[in-house]
Amino acid sequence: MGRILVGTASWTDRTLLASGWYPDDVTSAEDRLRYYASQFPLVEVDSSYYSPPAESTVSLWRDRTPAQFTFHIKAFSLLTQHPTKPTALYKDLRERLGEPKKNLYLRDLDPKAVEEVWDRFLTALAPLHESGRLGAILFQFPRWFPIGKRNKEYILECKARCDPLRICVEFRNHTWMSEDNQAETLDFLTSYGLPYVSVDMPQGYPDSIPPVLAATADLAVVRFHGHSKKWTSKDIHERFGYLYQEDELREWAPKLRRLAEDTEATHVLMNNCYRDYAQVNASQLARLIPQE
Repeated sequence: MGRILVGTASWTDRTLLASGWYPDDVTSAEDRLRYYASQFPLVEVDSSYYSPPAESTVSLWRDRTPAQFTFHIKAFSLLTQHPTKPTALYKDLRERLGEPKKNLYLRDLDPKAVEEVWDRFLTALAPLHESGRLGAILFQFPRWFPIGKRNKEYILECKARCDPLRICVEFRNHTWMSEDNQAETLDFLTSYGLPYVSVDMPQGYPDSIPPVLAATADLAVVRFHGHSKKWTSKDIHERFGYLYQEDELREWAPKLRRLAEDTEATHVLMNNCYRDYAQVNASQLARLIPQE
């Protein structure tokens, strides 16, 4: 069985800081990351989706964590075909834009600017990659990104641009994992060695993906989004504010162990980021998955 790492999708969420999870004497950014890394071997950086990190910031993440610690980085929204606030774009590229827009998409940039965004985003991650701390870059595609030739080609473009940095792929359009297309999707990812991101999330919504665990590469990734009844809320804490009961997690433990039998590494991330819910559930799940 491959090694299973369990962590969370945040260590700086404001509601987490207010929850009392951190000891009273852990107050600085450096102390918080060092403390988090003493509790878990894995974390996902979600802030990089909203604004690309500076290389100096990434270097601090490296310096504040042990050598065996692993980061997943969520791809900048512009690169996953999500709407992006112009203020999130690099300042010099923003100044080259024409008439201001409420939201930007990659198609709104000239080819040279597109190359710059890719290059700067990936270059900033070098400290983690070079130190062996980078697990994968999470490409979470939007609900308007259905299965099809063009979108498969874009996924392969993302893979090629990021190489040798690894990417993993999460879908939010149901067509990829529908009963008719599921085998095709998993075969596609397997043929290119792309890790599929399995999810546990609310069902019955346009962006719902079934909780299918699948190993399509030597790395498997599983993200737990919770089962909030307010999944459509624009308030991120209402969407993800769900505390799993231990019985729910106990049902997942053997499934994750079976998944790990087909991989070299399985990375499990609790994304129910409200107060200390993710940290509490990650600790519970780690206890339920014995490492052999």
